[in-house]
Amino acid sequence: MKPLVDSHCHLDFPELAADIPKLLKSMKDNQVGWALCAGVTLERFPAMLDIVRSAPNLFAAVGVHPDTEEDARKADFNTLVALAEDPKVIAIGETGLDYYRLTGDLEWQRERFRTHIRAAKASCKPLIIHTRSAAADTVRVLKEEGAERIGGVFHCFTENAEVARQALDLGFHISFSGIVTFKNAVDLKEVAKWVPLDRVLVETDSPYLAPVPYRGKTNQPAYVLHVAEEIARLRNLPLEVVAETTTANFFRLFSQAQP
Repeated sequence: MKPLVDSHCHLDFPELAADIPKLLKSMKDNQVGWALCAGVTLERFPAMLDIVRSAPNLFAAVGVHPDTEEDARKADFNTLVALAEDPKVIAIGETGLDYYRLTGDLEWQRERFRTHIRAAKASCKPLIIHTRSAAADTVRVLKEEGAERIGGVFHCFTENAEVARQALDLGFHISFSGIVTFKNAVDLKEVAKWVPLDRVLVETDSPYLAPVPYRGKTNQPAYVLHVAEEIARLRNLPLEVVAETTTANFFRLFSQAQP
């Protein structure tokens, strides 16, 4: 079977950072060949980049998570573009909009999202999109900023079919996490059945959202195998087809990654 790619994880988080060699061995044992570590703050980025530099099969994305308020000023265009010049950085993100945890005037969040989109276009590196309780504004801002020129992925997708269609129309990929294995994720399973397979990615978002049978435990990139297995089951396809296609999708989208 073609090795899988965990297209979104956080190896710099304390739950995982303490034993990277063990995680890398587990990946190998579970036919997971590569992993992309997404940025959440600029403060944490250097430590994450150190981890990514320690292994040839790890990649990085630079960005500030939308519900991180304290980095609002630091994530300016020039800073993001400069950090994206590192050869290990293959994407901008995660970025987007999150109205679930924060309230009040969130214009600063939308402006920072626009900054990330502009940095992605300048860097010629795709976007990693986080959206929660903000799908309409997320799609609107992407359209207004011409994000279809650079593309990217809606990571850890949990939205409905209409949002998936809008993302696909903009040229974005859809990434499914361990949530798709949850018994109560009925609507998401339906989305996973019809999204064109050549636009599907798989991820863990580890250390969070461990798939069945590890639900409730600390997640890790090796467990992306279970996400791929569920996608294969839902679509009545051999696991080998899902693995080969999603890995090819990853390296086509993130063209600056070296397999």
